[in-house]
Amino acid sequence: MFKALVVDKDEESGKTSAGVREIGLDDLPHGEVTVAVEYSTVNYKDGLCIGPGGGLVRKYPHVPGIDFAGTVEASDDDRYSPGDKVVLTGWRVGEAHWGGYSQKARVKADWLVPLPDGLDTRLAMAVGTAGFTAMLAVMALEDHGLTTGHGPVLVTGAAGGVGSVATAILANLGHEVAGVTGRPETAEYLRSLGASRIVAREEINETVKRPLEGETWEGCIDAVGGEMLARVLGQMKYGASVAAVGLAGGANLPTTVIPFLLRGVNLLGIDSVMQPYDNRLRAWTRIAKDLPMDKLEAMIQPATLTDLPRLGADILKGQVKGRVVVDVNA
Repeated sequence: MFKALVVDKDEESGKTSAGVREIGLDDLPHGEVTVAVEYSTVNYKDGLCIGPGGGLVRKYPHVPGIDFAGTVEASDDDRYSPGDKVVLTGWRVGEAHWGGYSQKARVKADWLVPLPDGLDTRLAMAVGTAGFTAMLAVMALEDHGLTTGHGPVLVTGAAGGVGSVATAILANLGHEVAGVTGRPETAEYLRSLGASRIVAREEINETVKRPLEGETWEGCIDAVGGEMLARVLGQMKYGASVAAVGLAGGANLPTTVIPFLLRGVNLLGIDSVMQPYDNRLRAWTRIAKDLPMDKLEAMIQPATLTDLPRLGADILKGQVKGRVVVDVNA
């Protein structure tokens, strides 16, 4: 028997409840590889799955946790052997398939990635889906021409999980980083990650009638969407790109095609869930190389399985800073 955070739903009331329980190997879903989970983390999707589900959970009882890292215990796939260190993000694990908020997990071999050199399982979960997404966004901007020395790169939602890692990576690569935050108390935290400029959310979170403003940003990683993304598109330099990674500010985009037609601005969609294996390896290799580990340590907020119901509610309210690392065995 081992511990897991199990979410259940009362069919009559429709209400969900989450608590730590003991389960067994026979309870785990089918899969080729059984992993002894060491660490997981907390993302916005996790908050939804711990709580009402947000339409992500297909059936109850359910074990959330869209990320995990650990050691292979058993494998029916030749690519993995007992003792191998692995990491998992995406593939709807923790949503449609039981996830990492458990001391053991069973998943498809195709969903795993070998832990890259330079990372241990704890640091891999300090990265997690948020950091993996941030690296995908940086790579997309680079693939579309972003280089250093040509102007500031904007990061919206900079104190959140994606924003924190994106800020640290971009600064480490030599970019001038401007971090947008609605929490003034996070300014010093963002500067410690390498942000050279702090932009208050209210400065950039209003819709303007002009489709174009002054050319300000050489690139942008946007975790907010909505009106803020619409405003940012009109402030991009000629030929610059915005990597869209989230919708904390809403899914609507009240803009025009003018920035795309008159300035050649690119809007790049970033999906981390169904990324092909080769690009996953590329991103994780870059993370181990280009994310300063001392900066990553500064982002970490430790947690245990029993902390997860509270943290799930907090992240939905935008009250989690940096990266939560869940020790499932503590």
